[in-house]
Amino acid sequence: MTPLSGVDAGFLYLETAETPMNIASVHVFDLPPRYRRDFCSEVRQQMARRLQLAPVLHRKLAPMPLHLASPVWIEDDAVDLDHHVQCVSLPPPGTLAQLEDCVASLHAQLLDRSRPLWRLYVIEGLQGRQVGYYFKVHHAALDGQAGMLLARAMFDLAPRPAALRGTMRPVAEHPGMIALAAAALRHDAGQYVKLVRHLPDVVRALSGLLAAPPAPGAAEGRLAQNVAFGPHTALNVPIGPERGFAGLSLPLAELKRLATAHDAKLNDVVLALCSGALRRWLAHHGGIPKKPLTAAMPISLRESGNREYTTQTTMPLVNLQTHIADPVRRLRAIRDAADAVKAAVRQARGVVPMDFPSIGVPWLLQGLAQVYGRSHIAGAIPALANVVISNIPGPDVPLYAAGARMTLYWPVSIVEHGLGLNITVLSYDGAMGFGFTTARAAVPEAHQLTRALTAAFEELAARTPVAAADVPGPRPRHRNSKATRPPGEPPASQPTKRRTTPRTGHRSERSTRSTS
Repeated sequence: MTPLSGVDAGFLYLETAETPMNIASVHVFDLPPRYRRDFCSEVRQQMARRLQLAPVLHRKLAPMPLHLASPVWIEDDAVDLDHHVQCVSLPPPGTLAQLEDCVASLHAQLLDRSRPLWRLYVIEGLQGRQVGYYFKVHHAALDGQAGMLLARAMFDLAPRPAALRGTMRPVAEHPGMIALAAAALRHDAGQYVKLVRHLPDVVRALSGLLAAPPAPGAAEGRLAQNVAFGPHTALNVPIGPERGFAGLSLPLAELKRLATAHDAKLNDVVLALCSGALRRWLAHHGGIPKKPLTAAMPISLRESGNREYTTQTTMPLVNLQTHIADPVRRLRAIRDAADAVKAAVRQARGVVPMDFPSIGVPWLLQGLAQVYGRSHIAGAIPALANVVISNIPGPDVPLYAAGARMTLYWPVSIVEHGLGLNITVLSYDGAMGFGFTTARAAVPEAHQLTRALTAAFEELAARTPVAAADVPGPRPRHRNSKATRPPGEPPASQPTKRRTTPRTGHRSERSTRSTS
């Protein structure tokens, strides 16, 4: 019996039918030439063998009496894999665009809280010898970094799986009402003690962040430009349950080259490209505001070696400098703003609370979430953030499932009332996968954003000189490079024969990035 942290439980309380709190990933696997097995059945058997490797796969919620406090995690003694692993088929012709639409529909569905909070869909019917794979889990169960731990448990590093190593699953617990109530009281008592003990550290950290501005150009001075409401845009409206999704992969080596050429970090380039894409999209949807957009940027607080399946992130704001038309000037302005944010997070690291007392909190937060959604207040108040942009370091080597190689890895995330767009980015095997999760009430056509991102990438690359030692990387791979270009769509860049660029390492001294 394990209590949820306050942050993890918050994702349960804020969930409504219009705002499912699911995070996910979508993959494409290439089946080997002589593959004759049933891939879906193979995946289900693989998951059965790996339930012991990750707690998120075999634990479920036990609610407190009268929902007075946060629930706890308990072991599920009979995980029903026929429920958790499903097979669906796309109608012909089976394009990547159809896969993305299927993912959007599945992502809008709530998870059953009486079971472990995950589901996996094998999506058949793709063109060629390919198969789709969509996995979702409730954000109460993990964050982006913990999702990478889960990927290590679910996928292989070679076509032939290695021998499994892991501890046996604990014996299932079924606590009664008295045991649950006692657990809630013990948890809250411990959190009150921690809050009192760390209060002086919190006060000192806040005092440092809110001190008088220092000399111009200092990191603390640049922090002030991030602490402001964003303009109201078409993205910042009340939303419904309908979702959209589109993905695009860009060559990691080329993004690193851009970062080096402009004395920036990889995450700065990611933010700049997202900013450029938003400028293009807004130019056709209400106009580019004179005031720059603000992004909520999750940053991990997880210590090195921490393998807990919990949420350990903070979400500061960063100025996207969308009022600057020149892509190089915009990148450098974003670099300075992001540096200030990361300096502030480093200063506050260790005192940002991930847990807090929960008695009475479920009633309060659930009530506020319902009122906030029904009142449509999100469309009337200033936007604290216009968009969420998260960047997660992923595996730099190919992954496999049931003998098939993964060729695409795109993240899918959460949108909220007033935040109708989430851009989550994840590196995989020499590529950076950009996942655009949208509320259709805010962004009716998600693929417009991937086209805008391609244009922003090409614009910045054209403005960046190529050093003599640089080897030109492949052009960006579009979501449906094999399909006929739709009428009115700009010409796609030349597709490569492989679905990912040549393998490169995803980390360097210059590639610090935010995480979710």
